[in-house]
Amino acid sequence: MAWPGQVTAYMIGMVRIVELRDKAKSELGAKFSLPAFHDMVLSAGSVPLDVLGQLVDGWIAKEKAKA
Repeated sequence: MAWPGQVTAYMIGMVRIVELRDKAKSELGAKFSLPAFHDMVLSAGSVPLDVLGQLVDGWIAKEKAKA
């Protein structure tokens, strides 16, 4: 807690990733894979949260398209 800006940035990122995970869970249902979601998020690297949201949307679309 020595650097309040770091804590704030961490929490904002965490909350956004949880929101995106919940969105993916609700849209994919039984097709949702937590390990695959984590792989996608981590493979994106350090990106702005709006870009991460776009990547997750694309990932959701790809997972829905799978047979």
